Amino acid sequence: MQTGKLFDLRGRRNMGKILIIGGGAAGMMAAAAAARNGHEVHVLEKNEKPGKKLFITGKGRCNLTNACDMDTLFASVTRNPKFLYSAFYRFTNEQTIAFFESLGLRTKTERGNRVFPASDHASDVIRVLEQELERQNVRVHLHSEVKDVLTEEGIFSGLVLKNGNRIEGDVCIIATGGLSYPSTGSTGDGYRFAEKTGHKVTEPMPSLVPMEVKEWYAKELQGLSLRNVSAAVFDGKKKLYEEFGEMLFTHYGVSGPLILSASSIVGRKLQPEKGQGKQLTLKIDLKPALTVEQLDQRVLRDFEEQKNRQFKNAVDRLFPAKLKPVMMELSGISPEKKVNEISKEERRRFVELIKNFRMTVTGLRGFQEAIITRGGVSVKDVDPSTMESRLVKNLYFAGEVLDVDAFTGGFNLQIAWSTGYAAGCAAADGR
Repeated sequence: MQTGKLFDLRGRRNMGKILIIGGGAAGMMAAAAAARNGHEVHVLEKNEKPGKKLFITGKGRCNLTNACDMDTLFASVTRNPKFLYSAFYRFTNEQTIAFFESLGLRTKTERGNRVFPASDHASDVIRVLEQELERQNVRVHLHSEVKDVLTEEGIFSGLVLKNGNRIEGDVCIIATGGLSYPSTGSTGDGYRFAEKTGHKVTEPMPSLVPMEVKEWYAKELQGLSLRNVSAAVFDGKKKLYEEFGEMLFTHYGVSGPLILSASSIVGRKLQPEKGQGKQLTLKIDLKPALTVEQLDQRVLRDFEEQKNRQFKNAVDRLFPAKLKPVMMELSGISPEKKVNEISKEERRRFVELIKNFRMTVTGLRGFQEAIITRGGVSVKDVDPSTMESRLVKNLYFAGEVLDVDAFTGGFNLQIAWSTGYAAGCAAADGR
């Protein structure tokens, strides 16, 4: 597929000067889309270079999309998936891959359909985008922080920079990101612009973020990564989330893919209300491939093979070394006790512990550690097919500034590409 077809805007009315606030994923895509038909496009970026957050995504490898089917793509959006229907179908994940490859970026697909640059360097993604903007004569203004968005009689009219300079423009696309990783420049500017122009902003909160727990043994397990476990989060007896995969223990609690995904589902429950947040229960099944009965038979078999050994020396095959002393402590069985002296009831409690390793989740880590922001500009105030504001003509929103988010795996960047593309095309279309 040729990229020219993706961005074919010929014959449409020229809107004149298009101003884009933010040179991240959504902003650069919007700029490319808007400029393909010869529009005058300016990107205002407060940092010393564009794509600063892109540079650190996927641990510096940039998981730029997910090569799943469309049903899975929508199912992976945890907030307002219906709003993205038009944007996702207008610029699909397949088109995203084709677009980058047409710019000269070789890609590869890994476990979970995660798509990365073949080089494993996020800088290559940024480089091809910068080159495309240069080809399309997009003017990128660095160290250019926007202070205010101006409107006249419900129509966008221009921007005021932090240095006091005013820039006239016909169209503005706000692609400022959220609040996650504030060191990259995501400091909530877009929310301020949105509220000032009359838009509702759903309270932002960290998402795809590690969780804090209160149990002492989290710190003891710091650095331990568990694969092929099942994790479920409960609010009392109500199950809020359950998934299978990988997790990590930290000095403050838990992290890793399973936990990050859980945070996007249960995070609101942990937000303080009237000064106090709710506590949730995390249950980890350390042996999800086995039923309770199968695991009991496995443990019984291990015990029978080592019946004259002490308990602490008879469970090496069940756990990683770092987990063993914690399981010993929580089991209530003396480590010195001989296996042949362990009662059936003690063994059953031990099996239950393995299948229901519990921790109390007390809160989320902050925006500094969050991959994305949950919340943002209310989608009720935005046209889903164009990303144009329903309240201010010629004002558009794209990317993380919107109240849409998804699981890890390239889905959030796909939201940025698709909404950026939709906004850029609509801005150039004169709608």
